[in-house]
Amino acid sequence: MSRLAIMKAVLGPVLRLMFRPRVEGAENVPGTGPVILAGNHLTFIDSMIMPICLDRPAYFIGKDEYVKGTGLKGRLMAWFFTSTGMIPVDRDGGRGGVAALMTGRRVLEEGKVFSIYPEGTRSPDGRLYRGRTGIARLTLMTGAPVVPFAMIGTDKLQPGGAGMPRPGRVTVRFGEPMEFSRYDGMDRDRYVLRAVTDSVMAEVMRLSGQEYVDMYATKAKAA
Repeated sequence: MSRLAIMKAVLGPVLRLMFRPRVEGAENVPGTGPVILAGNHLTFIDSMIMPICLDRPAYFIGKDEYVKGTGLKGRLMAWFFTSTGMIPVDRDGGRGGVAALMTGRRVLEEGKVFSIYPEGTRSPDGRLYRGRTGIARLTLMTGAPVVPFAMIGTDKLQPGGAGMPRPGRVTVRFGEPMEFSRYDGMDRDRYVLRAVTDSVMAEVMRLSGQEYVDMYATKAKAA
């Protein structure tokens, strides 16, 4: 049994008891083969709750600073985050986006589930922001279907994404798989990349019920 499976078996019951996730549409996630999960990002605990709602292990990108701590606390944090499916990547460097993209591609080419937040960061105000086109590049490069998902209510349990979350009920909603084989060979066409990304975000918006803002969340935070 892998570390991820062990952590899920140990931590899963605790998280289910604390957050009582209502799962809708889990049958939409294919049981085998590469799959891209693309959803909204409201708060830190999204990445802890969503994976326990699936039968398959899900991998995702996280800041490498989470695993660089020193001492006993640092080692425990590194073990915890990597055991929950996080793959540490330096996202702050000039090539952070490329590293994240290549990591996702490797996971998918191994036939695994890769989870991504197209907004690129947590929503600053609970609204859904414009998606970045990395999600489109991944699906066009690998042929993996995209399953949109929505986290609902997590921001009420951990406002601002910091501090200890409080117990409560959340909903995790998965949509039907989306495939974009009609765009094969067009992963460098920026108009195609934008169209694919926007269609995925439209599904996330439908599933989440969030208000959509046609700007990047990073710009909203900076403003």
